Amino acid sequence: MTRTWHYDSPLGGITLAGEDHALTGLWFDGQAHFGSTLDVQSEKSWLPVFADSCRWLDGYFAGRIPDFIPKLDLRGTPFQCRVWQALLDIPYGQTRPYAAIARAVSCPSARAVGGAVGRNPISLIVPCHRVIGAGGTLTGYAGGVERKRMLLRLEQTGII
Repeated sequence: MTRTWHYDSPLGGITLAGEDHALTGLWFDGQAHFGSTLDVQSEKSWLPVFADSCRWLDGYFAGRIPDFIPKLDLRGTPFQCRVWQALLDIPYGQTRPYAAIARAVSCPSARAVGGAVGRNPISLIVPCHRVIGAGGTLTGYAGGVERKRMLLRLEQTGII
């Protein structure tokens, strides 16, 4: 059974989802594709992985580069999982265009990569906000483009 927890961030509420010892979801409340990995039956209750996830979020929103990643259980198609793994390779404070992610996963379509990025079920920790459009444009983000702008500014300046 999936368990959920709520986290209050400076950019709005965040819902965490997990099972056993792994995080399966992290969404800004109300974002696109919210709850995509939630079971029909889920309950709000604490899991040990939520402690690690909240510690990661506390450090991140304080402007510190996270030095660990909570245990993740990425759930999606094999292609989506390859894309999400590529996102984990984007260093804190840096960005990558969709085309670079497409090359990294040997996909000829930046659009297909964009679809996978948009369905990332573990926002922030799997840094889909670091993916940008051609020429450095800030394109779609499931949590909203303004939130994306603030996250990138946080990573550049340490201030939201």
